[in-house]
Amino acid sequence: KLWYQRRVREREKLQVLQKEYQKHITTRQQFDAQLNENDLVLSEFNRLAKESEVYKLVGPVLVKQEVNEAISTVKKRIAFIKTELERCDKNITASEKKQETCRNGMSEMQQRFQAKMQAMQQAQQAK
Repeated sequence: KLWYQRRVREREKLQVLQKEYQKHITTRQQFDAQLNENDLVLSEFNRLAKESEVYKLVGPVLVKQEVNEAISTVKKRIAFIKTELERCDKNITASEKKQETCRNGMSEMQQRFQAKMQAMQQAQQAK
């Protein structure tokens, strides 16, 4: 019975770790989409003619913005997103390691249980 309770706790722990891992994956996908969008915006800015005008949406109003300022803002955003992607990758790697450790612990517990059961059966047969 004690073994069963430990196994249930370990399974629940693994499920929590899997949810955490999925959350990290979803966050990374969101940042990846944002990076792609900002890369596209930057490439569009780079194609603009020198005399082009750029506007940004501030609340309900379009406000004129200098092209160089807009490019600088997008580059800063891209740098921030890349930093966040690196953080997400580290979290994903750490989460994968935690899951692997938990799975290994469950496997070892199962093997110990099976060894005990086999030893008990052999002891019963020896009588």
